[in-house]
Amino acid sequence: MNIRKMFAAIAVGVMTAGNAFAQQTYEDMECLTVNEQVTTVITATEPIRFVDISTEKIAGDQPINNVVRLKPKEGAHDDGEVLAIVTIVTERYRTQYALLYTARMKEAVTDKTILNIEKNAYHNPAVSLSTEDMYRIARNIWSSPAKWHDVKCKKNRMEMRLNNIYAVGDYFFIDYSVENKTNIRFDIDEIRVKLSDKKVSKATNTQTVELTPEMQLEERTSFKFGYRNVMVIKKMTFPNDKVLSIEMSEKQISGRTISLNIDYEDVLSADGFNNVLLQED
Repeated sequence: MNIRKMFAAIAVGVMTAGNAFAQQTYEDMECLTVNEQVTTVITATEPIRFVDISTEKIAGDQPINNVVRLKPKEGAHDDGEVLAIVTIVTERYRTQYALLYTARMKEAVTDKTILNIEKNAYHNPAVSLSTEDMYRIARNIWSSPAKWHDVKCKKNRMEMRLNNIYAVGDYFFIDYSVENKTNIRFDIDEIRVKLSDKKVSKATNTQTVELTPEMQLEERTSFKFGYRNVMVIKKMTFPNDKVLSIEMSEKQISGRTISLNIDYEDVLSADGFNNVLLQED
């Protein structure tokens, strides 16, 4: 075989392989039958970042972060008519379904979980660390012994303390705990994270930035004796004149409040931020 024929054969092989694996039309997609009297619920295995419905014939919403609900807006369609293509993009994959109309309500898909074979790997530039990875790392941190012992706060016979803090990728993982030395259960109203000026003067305006956690490992809303959690927040500028505080407040009108202040200098004196990505369990 001469060089020209060899390159021609390679080109044909590449084109054939590409056609075999690429999705060109709705006929190559998984099809879901839908009916105007049935809500079709699609559940992803991780948080959904983006959903596209190609036509106005389908109504849809996202009630929670990994679920999409779909339903035809009307029923005047032929059996087997393609009403829309729905594209679902999560943190690490994308999936497409062709929505086919059926006049028979019992044939409509009510519950659909995205299967592994239906996932196309996708590098989402907006996601540097997936939620699944966050939980895995947080569980390993929660199981590890405390490395910090002198960053704590005592109030109302309660003690709040820092156990560990890690920098992983674009996030801080903050491991903290609360010890309740009273006989009264603490019902958590909210947990707030703030970045504030370290020194407050009456003559100057203080600057406080409230931070929204990306994830919290523990979802408990009350505790009687002890509480521990790992919180994930986006990395931020943390100069020496600022303090990072975690404030936990109680549900009662005159409820208890306790706040843990994490001073940057205190953290640096204890080996600083550890850049550690914990491995699989």
